[in-house]
Amino acid sequence: MTEIKKTMSWAGAAVALALLAFISKPGVPQPEAFYDKGESFFPDFQDPNAATSLEVIEYDENTGSAVPFKVENKNGLWTIPSHHDYPADGKDRLAKTAAGVIGITKDDFRSDKIADQELCGVIDPLDESNTALKGRGKRVTLRGSNGEILADFIVGKKIEGSQNYRFVRIPEQKRIYAVKMDIDISTKFIDWIEKDLLEVDKSKMSKIILKDYSINERSGMVNQRDEIILSKNGTDWVANKLRADQEMDKTKVNEFVTALDGLNIVGVRPKPAGLSASLSKDTGAGVSITQSDMLSLQNKGYFFSRDGQLLSNEGELSCTTTEGVEYTLRFGEIVYGSGEAVTAGTSEADKANGPGENRYLFISTRFLPGMFPEPKKPDNLEFQAKTDSLQTPADKANKLLFDEHEKWKTKVEKNRETAEALNRRFAKWYYVISADAFGKLHVNRKDLVKKKEGDN
Repeated sequence: MTEIKKTMSWAGAAVALALLAFISKPGVPQPEAFYDKGESFFPDFQDPNAATSLEVIEYDENTGSAVPFKVENKNGLWTIPSHHDYPADGKDRLAKTAAGVIGITKDDFRSDKIADQELCGVIDPLDESNTALKGRGKRVTLRGSNGEILADFIVGKKIEGSQNYRFVRIPEQKRIYAVKMDIDISTKFIDWIEKDLLEVDKSKMSKIILKDYSINERSGMVNQRDEIILSKNGTDWVANKLRADQEMDKTKVNEFVTALDGLNIVGVRPKPAGLSASLSKDTGAGVSITQSDMLSLQNKGYFFSRDGQLLSNEGELSCTTTEGVEYTLRFGEIVYGSGEAVTAGTSEADKANGPGENRYLFISTRFLPGMFPEPKKPDNLEFQAKTDSLQTPADKANKLLFDEHEKWKTKVEKNRETAEALNRRFAKWYYVISADAFGKLHVNRKDLVKKKEGDN
């Protein structure tokens, strides 16, 4: 190949690459369009802890409406307003999101043509003047303590062939940028809450009772079909009323215990304030409730028996830990609907609209002090006024008793506080769990017990 042919070949390749770059970028950028390349989007936003709220607005193409999701700090507590101010235990996500926003820059200019906004997916989801259903982005707004806007931008489509690059536009501005960003801006309720609902380790579970019963909602009479008591024996579980030809199905039992340990929720509903206040001090028996509280319970599938015990129309289970905390889980009515109708609840959700793939769950806890018998107290405390060298054998014996008794007091108080704190949290809410979670927990004896291998 001659030098002229080589030169022409390289020139042709350069033209082809330039054409490819032109096709991959909307619009025809001019040199002056790159004047702000590399600049920060929000130069005045430097402290991620300054952000006290995050609002993300997505567009639902099916309904043609904007769907907002917000997390904000109210009186020092992070909450999710759209979900009845449920605690946003995943508040660290906001700090990480804010830190990621601080770091984004205008890496590359792509277009300033309005026609390219749909192609890049950066149409404002709140723009009612634009009739397009597709091409709308995700609008992200962070505000400070006084409501001032710290950052406000629209995140568009991913840029094909570029890792972690997306189209980004500032609202009310035409310019579209290619921005490298690795920010998980989630609008899912489950991503912002504490996923470990019970906060219990299965290794600390010592006893589980499954109560299989039905209730006559009119009379309050209870038909107790079975009560399975699972007790921990070393690393294995043993059930009551096992026949000689039966044994535990270890695989099924382990699946059940694992499901209990990893129980997640998909939604929440607030309990009436008076009911919550009463339940936070009691686990169900003898609580003081109004007629409206009773109606709230019944609508979710919960009733009081004649002797004042709170029961559920789908049975219940209790789990006791080695720390003396007893959890009681009561399974209620089916929850209908999908999306926010399930996670937050709407009037339509109670009218059997949409799939019934979820169920109400009522949780309470209490402390069982009887699991920790009080050790013997010292006969006297005279040893406290003596140095070690002057203590008599009786003093030393009393000191040992005193130390053991103090350890017991500390342990009992700590476990009691844990149970009471959990119950105060659970008392405020009806939880919603998935049908899958309900199926794994709502088991009976035949699900956990099998015929001994080798028996005919």
